Amino acid sequence: MSAPFILRVILLLAATWLAAGPATAQGLDKVTVAGWSQPISEITNLLAEPDKGFFKAKGIALDYIPGNGGGSAIQNMLAGQADIAFTDPASLYLALDKGEKLVAIYNIYPQNVFNVVAPKGRGIRSAADLKGKRIGVYSLSSGTRQNLQVLLNQVGLGEKDVTIEVTGLLNFAPLIQGQVDATAATDTGLLVGRAKGLGEVEVIEVKDHLNLPSDIFVVTQATYEAKKPLLRRFLAAYRDSAAWMIAQPQEAARLAVTRAINGRDEAVNLEIIKLRNLASVSPTTDREGLGHFDPEVMQKGADTFHSLGLIGSKLDMAAIVRSDLVPAKDAAR
Repeated sequence: MSAPFILRVILLLAATWLAAGPATAQGLDKVTVAGWSQPISEITNLLAEPDKGFFKAKGIALDYIPGNGGGSAIQNMLAGQADIAFTDPASLYLALDKGEKLVAIYNIYPQNVFNVVAPKGRGIRSAADLKGKRIGVYSLSSGTRQNLQVLLNQVGLGEKDVTIEVTGLLNFAPLIQGQVDATAATDTGLLVGRAKGLGEVEVIEVKDHLNLPSDIFVVTQATYEAKKPLLRRFLAAYRDSAAWMIAQPQEAARLAVTRAINGRDEAVNLEIIKLRNLASVSPTTDREGLGHFDPEVMQKGADTFHSLGLIGSKLDMAAIVRSDLVPAKDAAR
């Protein structure tokens, strides 16, 4: 083999490495997120990774596993199928109450977006009016059920006082058809339901009773201790993706048409994305940056769940909720 040929091969390999960049040349670190939902338009900032490359820019190959509620996201993570759970505080409290060693590392949506919706004329205007009614939830392990429990307990009721019906993620069809009297949902679910002919409704907002974050990223204690540098990169990438969706909702709505299973209508996508953008910010995030927690709110939620009998243990959330891996507000993007 001649020296000139060997030199050409070396130069070709060097050119390929430079063109690909360090992350590709060295290999990306795979991070799998266990979601609470299918790949729907409200998480377009994650689904747009093939188009925008926020995670690849941080040396991460992103993967997403669909779920059926926040509880299933945590279970998929605990089963080793994912590194991070995209879940809700209620599911976190329940898992901690069972003895799981978990850490909350990012506040995805600081605003509580859960609600209970009933058509006007059915005599349901408040949580107390739910007694004896049939109420739909996404699943028995979902935030819709857990937030419904909070509402019921606030007025001295429990699940024994109502009939719970599992109606799935797109659960307004049973409500429209009269199969349930009310349904526990989210702001985006209500938006879609109205677009599908839901009509005039009464909306009972859970945030008026307890304004817990709607969704958070959770990892195991072992992952938190062992993979801090990787988790920092992941959260920086997620922060960048969330900031992009806030700044460019129209672009996100266009991408959702091909990336989200429910994204065919770009106009609906835009409205859903705007709602999620609103849920992504709070006084705490305005002050400290996207993703930061208000520890007092998380503690109040745990105390409320305990006082209502939804969990049996008193939880010290100061040991569970961490913002040390979240990028600072002014960190370079």
